[in-house]
Amino acid sequence: MPSFAEYALQGIKKHPEIFSALEEFERTKKIPKFTYRRRIDVTINEHILSAFKKFCGQHNLNMSRVIENYMKQELTKENSRKA
Repeated sequence: MPSFAEYALQGIKKHPEIFSALEEFERTKKIPKFTYRRRIDVTINEHILSAFKKFCGQHNLNMSRVIENYMKQELTKENSRKA
């Protein structure tokens, strides 16, 4: 059975951003954000946008998260094509 230190080292290797956030907290006593979001401007057909807004509203979905998840899917597909 791995020791606590071994689990900690595995966690640091797997999620280094959490460890750096803890270091930042030690230094500043403020918890930094783990995820940063950026606003973008895109041009979309108004009929498609209207239908998408309606769809997200009916299904109680956040439009940004739906688009973000689709972008992740496309990146995953692209990475699997390269392999």
